[in-house]
Amino acid sequence: MKIAVIGGGSSYSPELVDGLFSRLESIPVTELWMMDPAEDRLAITSGLCKRMSERHGNPFTVHATTDMHEAVRDSKYVVTQLRVGGINARIQDEKLGFRYGIPGQETTGVGGFAKALRTIPRILDIARAMEDSAPDGMLVNFTNPSGIVTESVIRNSPIKVVGLCNIPIGMFGYAMEDVQLNYIGLNHLAWVRGATVAGEDVWEDAFDYFLEAAEEEWSYPDVVENMRAAMKSLNMACNPYLQYFYATDLITKHHMAKEKSRGEEVLEIEASLFEKYKQPELKEKPPELSQRGGAHYSTAAFHLIHALENNTKSHQVVCCRNGGAIPTFDDDAALELTAEIGSDGAKALPQAAPPHSIRGLMQQVKAYETLTVQAALTGDREIAYQALLNNPLTPNAVKTRELLDELLEINEPHLQGTFFNPVG
Repeated sequence: MKIAVIGGGSSYSPELVDGLFSRLESIPVTELWMMDPAEDRLAITSGLCKRMSERHGNPFTVHATTDMHEAVRDSKYVVTQLRVGGINARIQDEKLGFRYGIPGQETTGVGGFAKALRTIPRILDIARAMEDSAPDGMLVNFTNPSGIVTESVIRNSPIKVVGLCNIPIGMFGYAMEDVQLNYIGLNHLAWVRGATVAGEDVWEDAFDYFLEAAEEEWSYPDVVENMRAAMKSLNMACNPYLQYFYATDLITKHHMAKEKSRGEEVLEIEASLFEKYKQPELKEKPPELSQRGGAHYSTAAFHLIHALENNTKSHQVVCCRNGGAIPTFDDDAALELTAEIGSDGAKALPQAAPPHSIRGLMQQVKAYETLTVQAALTGDREIAYQALLNNPLTPNAVKTRELLDELLEINEPHLQGTFFNPVG
């Protein structure tokens, strides 16, 4: 079996590969292809991954390539972890948001929008390559903003796709095989409204757990206070990223007051990690990788691939096509919810319509996401503007126009010169 990792030069790659070794009996991979246009980074990460494989007796061969079609060809699973423009583009997004007094975080608000515009054309290039040379393959998307990127494939390619996030895996203190969450929302905009363990309803205890764990989940006391207030009223646990919607002013103030943005912090962490990765004696992922984020990344990836490969029909929280599972949302909308996982992919399990207490926010953000996909594919500046107008984290209408103009100017090198000619 061949698995391709597009974005193999990512600092996350050793974490991903490490997760394979404990799953080889159920995921019989023989070839791992790592693809990245950044040859220097790819040489370092693939070198470490080769040494990791050697340490485990070479159960699979590790190949490095800058040719995406070569990597994808005949792959059963294609894992995408792209960052078009690199960390520097993320830093630009963050600082752009701060200049307008809004969050610049890489998956929500203006940061997620900019990243989506840069990424959607590239993810669809991968889908087209799979259509040609791996039509039966499964695209497993980790690329943020995962919901928007996954929806772009759902709406524009016949390739099977599942979007993944590491957060649902780590939200509750039980083994993921045992717990069943009543989880509903969009990627990075989701709520837990029930939980069972081995078929037993444990929501009362689980909700207490979420309330107590708030101080560990959110970094600032005033943000914790607001998140607890929201959760108590809703009787739902909140995905950590809901801090950007329920404590917008506070989290923006805290992030703007920091000496360095998260992207600048990551840049330093990555520089240190790659120095580690270069060391020929290093044959396993270093503990410092945990500082990079992405806890449970490989767990989520191979828990999913195990279920796909072995047709387990297990229930997992993924980002997938709605297909009528959640009333009030388009069939082709990408939602993050519990799905049945088997050899045909992910099938969203029917749920009750979300209550009005969360439905409005879900609908508004989903409208923003769907418009963002349209904007990235059409190059229509007005659709891009309308997308941002639908995002709750952007400024007033006039300022949003200015924000869009600045965003497109900054990102012109990554949009290949074909996007967003002024309309009229």
